[in-house]
Amino acid sequence: MTNHPGQIKSLRACLRPTLILAPLLAIALAGQTVAQSKPPPVGSRVENISIEARPLDHFQQLQPERRRFGRLQWVGGLVLTSSSSQFGGWSGLLLAADGKRLVAISDAGSWLSAEVTYSGQKPTGLRNARIGPLLGPGSKPLARLRDRDAEALTLLQGNLSNGTALIAFEGNHRIGRFTVKQNEISSAEGFLKLPPAAKRMSRNLGFESVSVLAGGPLKGSVVAFSEHLLDPRGNHSGWLWTGDTPRSIYLAEHGGFDVTDAASLPDGSLLVLERRFRWTEGVKFRLRLVPAHEIASDAVLRGETLFEADMAYEIDNMEGVAVHRGPRGETVITLISDDNFNSLLQRTVMLQFNLIPDGEARAATPNP
Repeated sequence: MTNHPGQIKSLRACLRPTLILAPLLAIALAGQTVAQSKPPPVGSRVENISIEARPLDHFQQLQPERRRFGRLQWVGGLVLTSSSSQFGGWSGLLLAADGKRLVAISDAGSWLSAEVTYSGQKPTGLRNARIGPLLGPGSKPLARLRDRDAEALTLLQGNLSNGTALIAFEGNHRIGRFTVKQNEISSAEGFLKLPPAAKRMSRNLGFESVSVLAGGPLKGSVVAFSEHLLDPRGNHSGWLWTGDTPRSIYLAEHGGFDVTDAASLPDGSLLVLERRFRWTEGVKFRLRLVPAHEIASDAVLRGETLFEADMAYEIDNMEGVAVHRGPRGETVITLISDDNFNSLLQRTVMLQFNLIPDGEARAATPNP
């Protein structure tokens, strides 16, 4: 997502602890231009970088003791910073099956690989980090910004040591197949066939999510959604690849949110991350869970809202979502934010939650 009002989505440092200032500050800044300073391409150079991680001890600011949020159980979070000019804009995310390694892609055309460290279940930092450029076919650098605007990342097959990833781009709308070796992303090897409707996507509202269904009757199928392309009924437009040909699929629009990412659970259900921005209220995010049986060509997906958060929580411009298994078999959801390379007003935030199984969620007493 580029050149969006989300350039001032966080405002977090200015708002703590008087959250009521959020709409006033947003309005005050509405007439100002906050320039995005995305770094230029760096050819084919890969470098080691250092990442500082400040822990977040709570998720809800005014109730720091609270740990349960709908069907999400707070595990922990980090605010990430680095002196590298290429660090930022993280829009797509993958974690290894055990959660101990991540790969992320930025909308400036970079990839990030790092080990995730933990104290018990709580994430504590990123180490042994490397950053490099996404490359086109033939290992050619992606020179134009519209070619580098990577927004979503998923594994098509294999793992982070040896596999194939799909990366969705907007601007120059496409979904590419990239080789992944030793936790690093190599050059593009080809592209998915695009639906004709992709031509109707706005330059800055194109492919924002891509996922491969990990189970269920459509296991192995690819699902992608545009950030904001509504059909005549007002639903978000997406596509389902059960083979080479994409077929239409839709997500019911609700509450003015846009789609920013998606990730499959092992049973083939689909987590959908959504974002909403208004000058008068700041930014919100929502997680929806669509069961596997709802997913089919031409279907309108509705799903269940797991949780919705506004600026009363430790959030920013949340754009990436990934899923892995915890040490006790729990489903862990990781979110990451795109700071738009705007360290003055935004942050790179990484959040982790356990997904509470549906049966336990229904039996539990709701949190106040």
